Amino acid sequence: MWRPASLADDDDVVAMCLALFAEDPGEAMSEDKIRRTLAAFRAEPARGRAVVLERDGALVGYALLSSFWSNEYGGETCTIDELYVTPAHRGRGLGTTLFAAIEEDRALWPQRPALLALEVTPDNARARALYERLGFRARNALLRRKS
Repeated sequence: MWRPASLADDDDVVAMCLALFAEDPGEAMSEDKIRRTLAAFRAEPARGRAVVLERDGALVGYALLSSFWSNEYGGETCTIDELYVTPAHRGRGLGTTLFAAIEEDRALWPQRPALLALEVTPDNARARALYERLGFRARNALLRRKS
């Protein structure tokens, strides 16, 4: 199911990431940004990792997981920076399995995180419903400044 992404998966991850941003626009996305992220995660795994969802030998999803130490929660948080499952494979519980895998599968995440965190765009009702069903709740506004 979900497994760590390898260098051989990069082209598929790039394609799915671009599809995600076409469906649910956020910041401007480019192939170069995606490849830099994948390379950074491989070079510095403590920052995070990319994982892919494989079904019948084909990649049908990916997620970018980022690490952050939280003093408030007393441990490492795993932020699901992006989660995408191809349209043909949605509605089958495959996204849901990622969250359990992060907490239980040490190949995906080195230790059980103190907190799972994520962001979702306000208009992405389907994703919001999934996250709320899994127990995620809105908390504090996130303020950002691009540098």
